[in-house]
Amino acid sequence: QVQLVESGGGLVQAGGSLRLSCAASGSIFSTGLMGWYRQAPGKQRELVATITSGDQPTYADFVKDRFTISRDNAKNTVYLQMNSLKPEDTAVYYCRITMITVTWSTSDYWGQGTQVTVSS
Repeated sequence: QVQLVESGGGLVQAGGSLRLSCAASGSIFSTGLMGWYRQAPGKQRELVATITSGDQPTYADFVKDRFTISRDNAKNTVYLQMNSLKPEDTAVYYCRITMITVTWSTSDYWGQGTQVTVSS
């Protein structure tokens, strides 16, 4: 029923920009924390940024001042604006959204991942 669809990944030269989107669809009562994670080959998945339902963002140090996370609660969508991209940003990026049910229980949903490749 609930599905997260990511888009916006691709190939870009170092210093360029990309904007990732993650839209949740289906029967959604409410959403809680939204976030972006990434995983490079041979590395563990790491947190990139999160944003609360009250629009309070947090960022990993390695993307601070370069990436901006935002959300549109009406569209159940989270975005990641990535500027000044570096080759080390190359990874598969995954979104995660916490869904809140009518009984106020929560469940985390993950996107399918989108590849971001930054060339030198």
